[in-house]
Amino acid sequence: MRKTYTNIIQIAGDVITVEAENIGYNEIAQVFTGRGTSLAQVIRIDGKKISLQVFAGSKGVSTGDKVKFLGHPMRVASGDNLLGRIFNGSGVPLDKGPGLSENMIDIGTPSVNPAKRIIPNKMIRTGIPMIDVFNSLVESQKLPIFSIAGEPYNELLARIAIQAEVDIIILGGMGLKYDDYLFFRDTLEEHGALSRSIMFIHTAADPVVECLLVPDISLAVAENFALEGKRVLVLLTDMTNFCDALKEISITMEQVPSNRGYPGDLYSQLASRYEKAVDFEGAGSITILAATTMPGDDVTHPVPDNTGYITEGQFYLKNGVIEPFGSLSRLKQQVNGKTRDDHRTIMDTMIQLFASYRQSAEKQAMGFQMSNWDKKLLRYGKIFEEEIMSLKVNIALEKALDRGWQILAQCFNPEETGIKKSMIEEYWPKKQ
Repeated sequence: MRKTYTNIIQIAGDVITVEAENIGYNEIAQVFTGRGTSLAQVIRIDGKKISLQVFAGSKGVSTGDKVKFLGHPMRVASGDNLLGRIFNGSGVPLDKGPGLSENMIDIGTPSVNPAKRIIPNKMIRTGIPMIDVFNSLVESQKLPIFSIAGEPYNELLARIAIQAEVDIIILGGMGLKYDDYLFFRDTLEEHGALSRSIMFIHTAADPVVECLLVPDISLAVAENFALEGKRVLVLLTDMTNFCDALKEISITMEQVPSNRGYPGDLYSQLASRYEKAVDFEGAGSITILAATTMPGDDVTHPVPDNTGYITEGQFYLKNGVIEPFGSLSRLKQQVNGKTRDDHRTIMDTMIQLFASYRQSAEKQAMGFQMSNWDKKLLRYGKIFEEEIMSLKVNIALEKALDRGWQILAQCFNPEETGIKKSMIEEYWPKKQ
């Protein structure tokens, strides 16, 4: 029988401090207040002084209230009963459905031993040419979407959720505006993807401590499904809100701040979540896509900077499109040689010509005289932006490759592309 304590000695923000003994880090406790019962999690142990985050916030908590430690970390229900459901950051239903208490699993467990991981080798198709053709998403990869406020990163995540060739989608929303939450819910439902999705939503109006639980709950459920053989795609938005919540809690705890006020263990906090991406031998996989907004479009900001050291590339969303020269999938070479034998040729040639187009566009803006080659590049660049780069384009990989050949033939002679003769003979569009 767990002991109940009544000696709350401090309340600071959403953190309360209790004098207790034999308590474990991350252990869950119940706080009994005049308004009911709230859950809290141990975040600091200093001798007998135990600091806990109260998930629902400390409003209404007094020093005379009771605290009962449960002897285990935070747990969440798992299994097929979660599919199609929407929960908050504490795992409480938001969809008016029943609460779930079966098949409970711990959250925040260690990531998989690297020696037990399979080298990523399977592509996840999304129907987005700027991903499928130029920076292929690979199963068990961890990739951030670097963006700034106002860019359509949530729309991009929703589209990937609808179209990605995976078994289960888990969406973890942190600091979402209520309209964004409704957008995700309605979009997935409208396109028939809600039945294979699970949503854990923390809105900007919810207690900040719940924001910290969203990635751990999402990834714990994902791991459980992956061990059962499912291919799981975890979409997290916005990891900057998660890091800001970490900063707020660390300030409350009077920890010595690091770069721009963020806690010194920011890298470890992010890595412990991203490293959950894994392909299990003989089972399923976890792939992570996480939107990360960059304040002031500053890639050296601590959140994107630390993220870049952990992940395997990034998608750089700028001006409403995936920017080809800011984006990188370091694992694309593992899969794009297995798709179609012209995949790498189209990828390399079109990006090289697009870089030349950018140079020609800059010369034109500066008033230089345009050569015939410049004019060809300018025409090519405009077509590329409209028919490949635009996020409105929604076609399968093979059709995107075919369209790439058509665009090249529309703008250049075969010898101007630098593509080897055997490829030209096989794939160059024949004149009618």
